Amino acid sequence: MAENTGEVKMTPTLGLTGLTMNAMALIAPGVFLWLTFFIQATTGQTGPSMWLGIFLALLLCLATAVAYAELSKLYPGPGSSYFFAEQSFLNHEKAWKYARLSKFIVGWGSHLYYWIYPGVMVGVTGIFVGYVVGTLWPNSMSASNPGPIFMGLVAVVFSLGVAYIAHRGVNGSTGVNIAINVIQISALIVFSVMALGYRMNHPPGSVAFQFDPTSGEAYTYEFATTSQMVNGTATDVIVRDANMVPQPKLDASRKPVPYHVDYPYYDSTGTFQSHPDAKSVIAPHKWGWVFVQATVAILILVGFESCTALGGEAKNAKRDIPIAVILSLLIQGAFCYLFEYFATCYFLNSGYTMASAAGSAAPIGDMMIMTGDALFGQGHGRAFMLVEAVTVFLALIGTTLSCLNTGARVTYAMGKDQEVPEHFGILHEKNLSPHRAIWTLAIISCFIGVIAVSMAFGDAAAPADTAIQGLPHGLLSSFGYTTHDKMAAMPNSLLTITLASNFGTFILYCLSCVICMVAYHKHPKFNMLKHFLIPLFGVLANLGCMAFYLIGPFMGYGTAKEPLLAIGIAAVWAIYGGIYFMRSSKQAGRTTLVTSRT
Repeated sequence: MAENTGEVKMTPTLGLTGLTMNAMALIAPGVFLWLTFFIQATTGQTGPSMWLGIFLALLLCLATAVAYAELSKLYPGPGSSYFFAEQSFLNHEKAWKYARLSKFIVGWGSHLYYWIYPGVMVGVTGIFVGYVVGTLWPNSMSASNPGPIFMGLVAVVFSLGVAYIAHRGVNGSTGVNIAINVIQISALIVFSVMALGYRMNHPPGSVAFQFDPTSGEAYTYEFATTSQMVNGTATDVIVRDANMVPQPKLDASRKPVPYHVDYPYYDSTGTFQSHPDAKSVIAPHKWGWVFVQATVAILILVGFESCTALGGEAKNAKRDIPIAVILSLLIQGAFCYLFEYFATCYFLNSGYTMASAAGSAAPIGDMMIMTGDALFGQGHGRAFMLVEAVTVFLALIGTTLSCLNTGARVTYAMGKDQEVPEHFGILHEKNLSPHRAIWTLAIISCFIGVIAVSMAFGDAAAPADTAIQGLPHGLLSSFGYTTHDKMAAMPNSLLTITLASNFGTFILYCLSCVICMVAYHKHPKFNMLKHFLIPLFGVLANLGCMAFYLIGPFMGYGTAKEPLLAIGIAAVWAIYGGIYFMRSSKQAGRTTLVTSRT
């Protein structure tokens, strides 16, 4: 591997389209509608407020996007918030002494987001591939509950494969992202329209489909059941043939009883099932639930700021990066996500409830099978789902690629400043990529991805004992599944890792809004709305979401173990950062406060 002996600099090659597409690839509705719906469904009883939680997270992100856009006008360059923090304080009349301290805090805090986020992506890729494999070969793998070891192996291979693409350089990455964005947006809009059509064409009481997670198919008849003893308890179990196909319940004339759909709000146990009307989808229900959903939904919206890390590779950074930041968020967040999540939440019905979504590795895939069967005929829904799954996998490549590129460039900027080990600040001589940061982040992502899938069906997502007993037996397919009660007592590893990444996001976005206010304080171009009021809203919104990690569990909103564990991870990272900063400063003979404004 060739490395530079002198200084190798990045080459400006990206225009507005390339910058926007790189940011859009990281926001990626084609990935997160499919994958994050499951995570959001497992947050306890807060499911009814899913859509409004996304809207709240979108407002928070828009305020932060304005701050990033305004900062990139003043200080175009690589490093994103890390670079902005240094320049904002250095150019401030009184606060310049805190430039080094501020940029380290921002850079170190951003790594809680940028170093965990790719691990979340490779973890959910493992779940996604497990679902597809289980759909194609149900006798070897369960689509609803894939094997943790299999998912972990996929996460490792995927992380290393995407790192290789990132290592080759940003131009190749941009070309991949442009194609993927067009494909994923088109595919998910088609599905969303089909989901809305399904709901409107199946009023309450009409014959419709109900989904069977074991066979991975949808059926228009009631299932026959029989009483069996499961773990010492009499349980109604679906009667199946040798191929695991559920058998129909028969009426007095020995004909299958048609399945009649309904849209119940709750079941007899008080668990949310579906939305009775369109107004219920966008209603808050409880504002505490909205905040819980927002703390998860931030995962699907982050990434708009990624193009600010490409300042060294932009042809006209001052003009194009501010536009790309806002444009990417408006297209993917305000249009794609709000439309697609409304359609999927409105689709929920008695044949596929929110509880069904919480128990499946890929609820959107299940919905695609049902809508495909309804539109193309019984049995054709699986083919439709597999076609859509190909677009999702392409989007996964683009998303993981984009976040690897962004995270590595922040680490590269810190390496050049010797705030992290100096070798991270070296570019590959031929590809001009921060290859050491990329491969380090890839290895970290392997470990985080494996941890994320180790108990992805813990806590509220714990499968029933009948589902666990029905798993195909094997090291790759069933190892790691114990009993419902034991798994329900464990924290959900995927949700925990997701919330830890999101907590880092809230820290970074909050600090970025503060930096914007510092940068424009007494600046000739100061604007009260863009440089104070909007960033102030961003600060308060980010602080509010972080506070809900601690407040929510004690108020009974959502699950408790995962957000508290996420706070613990953030606390350990902060303590370690403080120790590292003091030790490295002492060893290098550097002062905490800047002594010169050079």
